[in-house]
Amino acid sequence: MTAAARLIGAALLIQAATGNDARPLPAPTPFLDAVRSNLARSQDSQNQFAYKERRTDLDLNPFGRLGTGSTRVVEVTPIAGGTAVTRRLLERDGMPIADSMPVRRQVRMSEQGRSMVDDVAAMLDVVIDHRDTLNGRDAIVVTFKPRPDAKPRTREGRLARDFAGQIWIDEQAKEVARVDATAIDDLSFGYGVLARLNEGATVTVRRQPFEAGLWLPVSLRFNGEGRALLFFRKLTINFAVDWFDYRKAF
Repeated sequence: MTAAARLIGAALLIQAATGNDARPLPAPTPFLDAVRSNLARSQDSQNQFAYKERRTDLDLNPFGRLGTGSTRVVEVTPIAGGTAVTRRLLERDGMPIADSMPVRRQVRMSEQGRSMVDDVAAMLDVVIDHRDTLNGRDAIVVTFKPRPDAKPRTREGRLARDFAGQIWIDEQAKEVARVDATAIDDLSFGYGVLARLNEGATVTVRRQPFEAGLWLPVSLRFNGEGRALLFFRKLTINFAVDWFDYRKAF
């Protein structure tokens, strides 16, 4: 049997196994309420953790390509009270940075986790679609799209209103494990003066469990095209952010 035939056979077996899952899907209201509560708990707890952040600089090169700059690793440490963090550069392009001084930054104050999560949820029409397997665990996949009459109150709600996609929810933990979202409208940055990204931009976010069952974000991927309005150039955005080495700061 050729490698291609084995691959097709394996895919068919997986499809058959998924199709034969006769277990009922969870009742939407209590299941999604539990997911929202867990998201709110995570949102309210994140400012208690220090972590490292690896990201690619969004540098515009002469060919209009964004996302081809250097890779940096930064150590982020919250200050008690959650109103600010310090950011210290550890690495640039894989090379350690000696004697880097921490820089203090104020944290944008938003609403409490439950209020923000509820505002995002109010923006979206969410439907439980099917059961899947993610990282070896049962996951409930829900689809989402914006409600046409939604009126967001928060920055996160306004952003959610421009996307549709799928969410993988760990069935046992009732935690969001992965989000795949696609922009259904153009996105503006800098009040539409700096840049505009075209409809079809994609975002993938992944979350994992850490201490005491708390789930936190571990990666974000963004891909899209648009125009840098001040430079009159086409933009291609392809960047990644990874968060790791979480530890409780206070």
